[in-house]
Amino acid sequence: MKKLLMLLSTALMLGGIASAQKIAFEEYDLENGMHVILHKDHSAPVVVTSVMYHVGAKDDAPNRTGFAHFFEHLLFEGTANIKRGEWMKIVTSNGGTNNANTNDDRTYYYEVFPSNNLELALWMESERMMHPVINEIGVNTQKNVIKEEKRTNYDNRPYGNYLAVVKKNIFKNHPYRNTTIGSMEDIEAATLEEFQAFNKKFYVPNNAVLVVAGDFEKNQAKEWIQNYFGTIEKGETIIKQTFVEEPITQTLKATYVDDNIQTPMILTSYRIPSMKTRDARVLDAISTLLSDGKSSRLYKKIVDDKKLALQIGAFTYSNEDHGMYIIYGLPLGENTTETILKEIDQEIVRLQTDLISEKELQRLENVTDNRFVNNNSTVEGIAENLATYYLLYGDVNLINTEIDLYHSITREEIRAVAKKYLNPNQRLILDYVPSPVEIKN
Repeated sequence: MKKLLMLLSTALMLGGIASAQKIAFEEYDLENGMHVILHKDHSAPVVVTSVMYHVGAKDDAPNRTGFAHFFEHLLFEGTANIKRGEWMKIVTSNGGTNNANTNDDRTYYYEVFPSNNLELALWMESERMMHPVINEIGVNTQKNVIKEEKRTNYDNRPYGNYLAVVKKNIFKNHPYRNTTIGSMEDIEAATLEEFQAFNKKFYVPNNAVLVVAGDFEKNQAKEWIQNYFGTIEKGETIIKQTFVEEPITQTLKATYVDDNIQTPMILTSYRIPSMKTRDARVLDAISTLLSDGKSSRLYKKIVDDKKLALQIGAFTYSNEDHGMYIIYGLPLGENTTETILKEIDQEIVRLQTDLISEKELQRLENVTDNRFVNNNSTVEGIAENLATYYLLYGDVNLINTEIDLYHSITREEIRAVAKKYLNPNQRLILDYVPSPVEIKN
């Protein structure tokens, strides 16, 4: 009885938090096509100013991979009114922090300042958009930065290239087959004029959303936004290319040798639909069921009970056009990757055959509620979510309603979606192995 009361209390608490955390916002467009979203929160004297551009690794030209990620770095080099090397100094000297990140679909820049520095943040982001300085000095500097990033985060990191290998084999036509960081050969071969043309095409107001979130006065913010962004010239209309991927109808196999590892890893990956679809959300729920926490199906069986693996996991790698569903495992001791794959497949068949229990469904809802609360627990998180839901999903209010979509997932749906996407003839099997040991005579 005590345990039941505790469960009920937890569920009510999460439900109460979820309903209390409805995110209020206002959105509108400037005449140049820039979308603006405002979210007021006076709970702390900070304000987040962010700009998300609808350009990511998928927009890199053939043989020029890595451009979007390169610009994540390059656009900190300076502007007509911010000297080279001064960007970070201005931010830190005014009590702020800032950063940027890039993925396959978008690039995101943001500053967090004390609320009395909102005008400064808006001016800086408008400077970045209006007239960045793109010259040989900045390009050459960032080439060296990105070479080091590639060595550190990919080439010299254990298992650092697994995602690159999976993407290359899962996608045949879509530029998702390339990595975000791209090819160093492509970056080295690019001319200054190509970098300038990329900037002119994508880093324009009608390809961006501006979010201001936190402690600010709305009327003053709107005035500053108009002053700093409203005068920026609209760019040419960007037409996104459509890429068709034929269904995977037979098992794909690949092997990758990583000199940085000693324990092999088995990965199996399935191509899945856009993150905007209901099926993608069901698959996300399935990954939670399989590998979220020590009570999850794969962990409990393969790691805890049978002690076959050091680590096991399942997750969706979600994107705007397509996604991937990836399951991986690292064998323990003398166990093999083949044994782990067999156990994984048994759990998939179980999902495709039997309905999950009501208790498991409730656990999924609890995890979803907790994730929802955590994702919107900071003004920084809210700002990024608002931008993402507008730019990639086309519906800002999903920040409030997506949780209802997850709650509406049924046990029957989970079984049906597992049957639809997670089949042996629809996947890649990747053997990610260490270098063979040389035997000396």
